[in-house]
Amino acid sequence: MAPDRKPAFSTPSGIPLPPYLDASALPDQFEEMLGAPGEYPYTRGVHPGMYRSRLWTMRQYAGYASAEESNARYRFLLEQGQSGLSVAFDLPTQIGYDADDPMALGEVGKVGVSISSVHDMARLFEGIPLDKVSTSMTINAPAAVLLAMYIAVGRRQGVSDDKLRGTVQNDILKEYIARGTYIFPPRPSMRLITDLFAWCGQHTPQWNTISISGYHIREAGSTAVQEVAFTLANGIAYVQAALDAGLTVDAFAPQLSFFFNAHNPFLEEIAKFRAARRLWATLMRERFGAQKPESCKLRFHTQTGGSTLTAQQPMNNIVRVALQALAAVLGGTQSLHTNSMDEALALPTQQAVQVALRTQQIIAYETGVADTADPLAGSYLIEHLTDEIERRASEQIALIDSMGGALAAIESGYVSGEIQQAAYDTQRAIEAGDEIIVGVNKFTTDEAQSFDLLRVDPAVEARQRERLAELRAARDNSRVGELRAHLEAAAKGSENLLPPIIACVEGDVTLGEVCHTLRGVFGEYQPNVSI
Repeated sequence: MAPDRKPAFSTPSGIPLPPYLDASALPDQFEEMLGAPGEYPYTRGVHPGMYRSRLWTMRQYAGYASAEESNARYRFLLEQGQSGLSVAFDLPTQIGYDADDPMALGEVGKVGVSISSVHDMARLFEGIPLDKVSTSMTINAPAAVLLAMYIAVGRRQGVSDDKLRGTVQNDILKEYIARGTYIFPPRPSMRLITDLFAWCGQHTPQWNTISISGYHIREAGSTAVQEVAFTLANGIAYVQAALDAGLTVDAFAPQLSFFFNAHNPFLEEIAKFRAARRLWATLMRERFGAQKPESCKLRFHTQTGGSTLTAQQPMNNIVRVALQALAAVLGGTQSLHTNSMDEALALPTQQAVQVALRTQQIIAYETGVADTADPLAGSYLIEHLTDEIERRASEQIALIDSMGGALAAIESGYVSGEIQQAAYDTQRAIEAGDEIIVGVNKFTTDEAQSFDLLRVDPAVEARQRERLAELRAARDNSRVGELRAHLEAAAKGSENLLPPIIACVEGDVTLGEVCHTLRGVFGEYQPNVSI
């Protein structure tokens, strides 16, 4: 059942806020439950010194148009002090179509960079040594294919597989819940994920094999409690799938990572991150019997809330993003993307991206909040909210368990229904004026704020089509047929799919051709639609 709309003086998740709190709000064994930074249950952070020893990775999400243009943006960001890369792919790439596929018409390079072949991936990272940077790739259904291309480019640079560092999102369950960029049905998709776990555990030990994402759940309209509950329920499903595939928990769990939203309710957001960390540690130790400390640590990337950005008075977004980023830092994030002021209007310009990056740098170097681990620990309200979010999320996870787990809850429509109800309640409150959005339903103005917006040249699509035609004409198409046949046989059998996928991309089989081969075996997911 969806939570009631928040009453006056409560968080958006419906947690009541009294006029003030004192020590009576905390349990008797409060300090024992809290622990120290770097110690189980990691409420206060996954490292003892937190940012004293190393700042979070400043990882601005970027990508648009062609590989060359995105490469130029990456180089600019690295020169400006960014410490990691984060790749945005266009919609055709995200759902496994080449740029010359009729399904890609009009969408090439629009919301991210177009990658159809290993040659595109090589151009994307031209002059960027893959043993020197950490790269996150926001890709899900075809995650194994894009990771295979990244591995192939690393090998061309002379970088061995075990030196590659980064993350592939690879979280298909939230696609069925909230985002929609799926290709295959859930069960073969889970096979691809666990095959990637197994292969990377042996060959790319520094690579995070999944980023279990609450970000898109929150963007779809969930509350903070639902974000934690549904994300960790998905995490439980992935762990169980890996165990069912014959892996041992401590062999793959240290390579799991998470991805959360930083939304507007400042104090609730800080508590959310702390609660998620403690709850995951408890689940890994008590439910799955994890022995390694690294298996119990919830390490996460944060992105500020895209759905909170407004097209009205867009410069207000700078303030929103700064406060959201500060909440993520006070909550102990391991890496952070700050949205740009103009993203409610278009892909961000270089100037807007620089302001967003400078926001992180000001927090890191000018505020002093990174000098002490978990500086708000012991605050009566922060600890009360942490306890309440953990308790309420645990209850929601128990309910999902009773339904048969996350996959069953997703297939039944329960999870998406709960999110839709929360989103509806929020929108109704905004329209009634009960929830204030500055510049939208209060403090409005007729004065326009003009911006130079980034526009993708339509010629990008034509050039990508030309390159694919050139590739198909120049490659050994007999060898391509053999590689696709091997991949098809592997998909029909039980062998790990990463080796044949890597062989395909190294042999100039395109993204679309790999995905179409797998579609022929696995089929395509068709969601249940009810009106």
